[in-house]
Amino acid sequence: MDSLLPVNGQRPKFAQLYVYDTENEIDNRMRVLNPSDELKTIDRKIVGQIIEMFDRVNEIVKSFRMARDRFKENDFLPIRLKLIGTRADKTQYKPPSCSKIAGLIVGDFGSADRQRDIVVEHKIEGLKRISDLHPSFMAMQYPILFPYREDGFLIGMKYNSDSQRIIGSRKNITMREFYSYRIQNRIAEGKTLLRGGRLFQQYLVDTFSCIEEDRLDYIRRNQADLRIEIYKGIKDAVVAGDVDGNTIGQKAEDRPDIVSRVFRMKVESLMNDIKKGNYFGKTIADLYTIEFQKIGLPHVHILVWLHPDHKFPTVADIDLIISAEIPDRDIDPTGYVVVSKFMIHGPCGSANLKAPCMGKGRCSKYFPREFRNETIVDKNGFAIYRRRNSGRFVTKNGINLDNRYVVPHCLPLIVKYQAHINIEWCNKSRLIKYLFKYINKGPDRTRAIIEDNYLSNSNNSIRQYEQVDEIKRYLDCRYLSAYEAVWRLYQFDIHSKQPTVERLALHLPLMNNVTYHGSQNLVDVLDRCNVEKTMFTEWMVTNATYDDACELTYAEFPTKWVWHSTEKIWTRRKKGNRIGRIIYIHPNAGELYFLRMLLNKVKGSRNYTEIRTIDGVVYETYRAACDALGLLCNDMEWRQALEEASHWSSAADLRQLFVTLIIFCEVADPVKLWNDFWKLFADDILYRLKAVLEVCELRIPELQLQNYILFELEVLFNKNCSSLSQFNLPIPNRLILEDMNNKLLREELDYDANALESEHAALSKGLNEEQKTIYNSILTSIYEDRGEVIFVYGHGGTGKTYLWQTIISKLRSEGKIVLAVASSGIASLLLPGGRTTHSRFKIPLKIDEFSTCEIKKGTQLAKLLHHTSLIIWDEAPMNHRNCFEALDRSLRDILQSDDGNIEQKLFGGKTIVFGGDFRQILPVIIGGTRQDIVNASISKSYIWDVCKIFRLSTNMRLLKCPSDEISKEESVTFAKWILDLGDGKLDTIKLDNEEEATWIKIPDDMLIKDSGDGIKDIVSAVYDDIQQNYNDATYLRDRAIFTPVNETADEINKYVLFLLPDEDKVYMSSDSICKSTTNADDNDVLYPVDFLNSLKFNGVPHHELHLKIGAPIMLLRNINQSAGLCNGTRLIITQLASRVIEAQIFTGNHAGEKVYIPRIIMHVTETKWPFTLKRRQFPIRLCYAMTINKSQGQTLEKVGLYLPRSVFSHGQLYVGVSRVTSRKGLRILVETKEESLKGYTQNIVYSEIFDDLN
Repeated sequence: MDSLLPVNGQRPKFAQLYVYDTENEIDNRMRVLNPSDELKTIDRKIVGQIIEMFDRVNEIVKSFRMARDRFKENDFLPIRLKLIGTRADKTQYKPPSCSKIAGLIVGDFGSADRQRDIVVEHKIEGLKRISDLHPSFMAMQYPILFPYREDGFLIGMKYNSDSQRIIGSRKNITMREFYSYRIQNRIAEGKTLLRGGRLFQQYLVDTFSCIEEDRLDYIRRNQADLRIEIYKGIKDAVVAGDVDGNTIGQKAEDRPDIVSRVFRMKVESLMNDIKKGNYFGKTIADLYTIEFQKIGLPHVHILVWLHPDHKFPTVADIDLIISAEIPDRDIDPTGYVVVSKFMIHGPCGSANLKAPCMGKGRCSKYFPREFRNETIVDKNGFAIYRRRNSGRFVTKNGINLDNRYVVPHCLPLIVKYQAHINIEWCNKSRLIKYLFKYINKGPDRTRAIIEDNYLSNSNNSIRQYEQVDEIKRYLDCRYLSAYEAVWRLYQFDIHSKQPTVERLALHLPLMNNVTYHGSQNLVDVLDRCNVEKTMFTEWMVTNATYDDACELTYAEFPTKWVWHSTEKIWTRRKKGNRIGRIIYIHPNAGELYFLRMLLNKVKGSRNYTEIRTIDGVVYETYRAACDALGLLCNDMEWRQALEEASHWSSAADLRQLFVTLIIFCEVADPVKLWNDFWKLFADDILYRLKAVLEVCELRIPELQLQNYILFELEVLFNKNCSSLSQFNLPIPNRLILEDMNNKLLREELDYDANALESEHAALSKGLNEEQKTIYNSILTSIYEDRGEVIFVYGHGGTGKTYLWQTIISKLRSEGKIVLAVASSGIASLLLPGGRTTHSRFKIPLKIDEFSTCEIKKGTQLAKLLHHTSLIIWDEAPMNHRNCFEALDRSLRDILQSDDGNIEQKLFGGKTIVFGGDFRQILPVIIGGTRQDIVNASISKSYIWDVCKIFRLSTNMRLLKCPSDEISKEESVTFAKWILDLGDGKLDTIKLDNEEEATWIKIPDDMLIKDSGDGIKDIVSAVYDDIQQNYNDATYLRDRAIFTPVNETADEINKYVLFLLPDEDKVYMSSDSICKSTTNADDNDVLYPVDFLNSLKFNGVPHHELHLKIGAPIMLLRNINQSAGLCNGTRLIITQLASRVIEAQIFTGNHAGEKVYIPRIIMHVTETKWPFTLKRRQFPIRLCYAMTINKSQGQTLEKVGLYLPRSVFSHGQLYVGVSRVTSRKGLRILVETKEESLKGYTQNIVYSEIFDDLN
């Protein structure tokens, strides 16, 4: 607000136009709009009529005219105009007279409500800010919208007594409620405000700005008086005596209120459609955020979590719901029109360099995209959609735009809502990042000058700073559109989530926060009702009151109970759903951090002491209780593991356990662990020495005894391709080391030649003609040093393993070295002295076309390869072709000599034999297409061009069948059915929208009838009498359930474990982010421990393991392959201690041997997470059920194939059905909701993979 009169030399403006030089008022007003003298574009008549109208009806204008008249009467005597801010009569719409709203003041005035009264000075420099609480504020700002000077918001306005609103403790309306009421469309009221066009939009922005400013102004005025203190602190202060608390004819943009309401209706309708499963299937959670930008209308970002049964892990499923192609205009004209109108990007690029999306000469949205015949999922988990070059196009601005310019969408969705709706399929982590990008980015900002708070001072060098008013900066910089103003005035949701989240507070005893005003007496604060009660303390009270409440952790509590913040009480939930999240506590917070960690695990605690009580033991601190649960990382765990195992195991077992701990567990001080426990490793060594020397009272110096133990440990380390020196442990003396010269070489030569010769003589007699041909070819290549590359192709039962054993026994009996490896741990156990390919040849886990094996010249492994005569690589089709090429490059390098020809020979001239079955699972390419998987096969490598291919077709398993002709015929029929299934030769049908027929009918005698509870049905069929045989190793060894995905296997394992007697023991992992990760400290804040605990990865145990004695488990890591402990080994649990598990192997050459498994540290790196996870957990999982991929290499008498969803990759179904030894041992349960598909399931076969075998 300016003064009544302008400063000398300046033209009148603002309200001065009512007072000064009114004879020329029309010209003065026109020059305000157009400072130049050219006033022809403005109609003087209309301006004059508006002035006359305001003089006649507007009381504020009359007030200023009153000041004008007073100036004329008193020859411009200095006076001020006071616009009164309070009303004696607060009737909402009764227009006050001029005398009631204004008064002229000569000289000074008293202390009336100067904050809200507007006092217009006589003559001042600059403008004066007026209060937005003045009832005439909006009428003065927008006289055309309020020509009768209607009052705006007035403090103290009461609710209408006839209103149906439920009135609470507050009796007066708020500013937001007043303005929300004001912009409604009512029949009995004028429409001047609503038809104000852009002026109405500006009014909306100003109203919400007033509301925001009033809210922030309250904080500014009261932030010095508001206090927060922990409850205990207030009590202590009181005890100490310290109680001082110091709609027609309008465009859409003219009615932002209608636009916002219609947009909200469409959002709610869209969310209802999504939740009902009309487009994407059943949902379990959703979240959306509304965004308002400077350049357009509001839009919504929606994230939907689908139920596991309706997730879309395959590209075929993605294609069913998301399209990035233009519909055929003849077949679907409606779809063509809608996609053309809403879902075409551009034109941009070279066709339109001035497009808004263009930056630095290219489209910021990466259009045009590439043509692609198939949808793929990239390594980051994002789908790259199918865009075929179909010849269809849309013409925009004279430019033809084809499928490369289509924005991904769901066609039925955009047809219904006639709007731009971009649909994307993405993985969990990227979805979260996308979500929080919009939730946390805040409102749009506009450019403003932010002054530095540094004050220069030329008189001295001392830096001075002024206080920065952050609230003022907020008001100055925030951009507010009319649409957002309306949205917030109506209190529509900016963010919405379902289920909602309850933030759960926690605190140490008496350390809860209490908020109070600085002027309050602390005794009064403590006397408040329920001041000592909190959400957390009442959780414990509820546990003490209700038994069923004790079944939930604190984080799970909101799912069944509702917190009432006013009454401070938990009550049972009657409807709705809510999830709990305990507030984040930084690790530096000490005991509070460990308390939070426990609250995610413990259930039913009735007081603080019970929270730190674990297995009946009360621990002094929460940290100690976390350690007892295995949630923390320290070397004490390794000590406890050795101590616990010493009660059951022999010295040899303890030595193996020690080696496992050192290699896999990142022991901080291996030397100290050795010094403290080496005596436990000596018992059997002393016994053997006494027997050899025949001395009963043998006394050996400790140093010499340690030497013998270190020798045994070095042997164990060597078997794991490691050594004592690698971990700075003591090494045996020189004499013993001479004995051990090249341990790897000695290990491969350490065979009983006579025994092997006898074994070979027996095995060779059983070879059939096909096997003999291959046998002779391989031996000829070795003896004549041909260095041939051979591939033996044969399905299960044709005797590949038998052939390998015969060749290995022959060569080893002659003192030759054979390296037997396999692509999987299970397959390697079937080979004498077998290893996995990655561990034997040190093939990198992340491999590309330029990779080499991590083998250095001159090392023991390099020398071993020099002396090797034959390499047998079983299950070769499972490996990526880059693995074979990496070994080829490495062998050429380390075997090169003066003979330059070595570098030109494949695998350095070594004879190498591959074996496998292309019907089985091919290399796993995450997110890869069919073409990617086929191209990754060994048959697409340059190595394949020189391979000699042999086939094994005789089923040796059938030759061993009973002599009963009926049984033999059944076996032949079953074997042929399996082969036809693997070759893709069974009769198939094709469903709609499928390019290839893949559905086959399962024979009725193999099917299990679906009763509606699939898990119960499959378990009953496979694990009949489980409660009587739950700890029988033979019973468990011969049966298993296979299923396509890990989630289903977990559900089955959980169900079967529940059927067993006895309580289960729960083991929890210790999870952390590897400190070598970029921005590790920031990640600790972004990803709290309970989030890390929730992550699940393939090949890594879960955070929580529920185990019982007698349960079958499977190893997930290669711990000691020479002892049969490799990835895929199945065992049965015999003992459960807190830090070590005793188990018995029941498969392979080491069946019956007992082993000891500690928790080890596993590093998990996935591209979808910006960190490396360290999980300290037992490397096992239950294996009543396992994935089909994990079953490869297993042979069982009873197999249940559970298919709640079809297989999704080549060879999966073939692997699942070929693991069983007989037809009667195979039971299949196929779940489907479509009656026409009962008994049908998909059989995916990449037929082109067999082309290279011919």
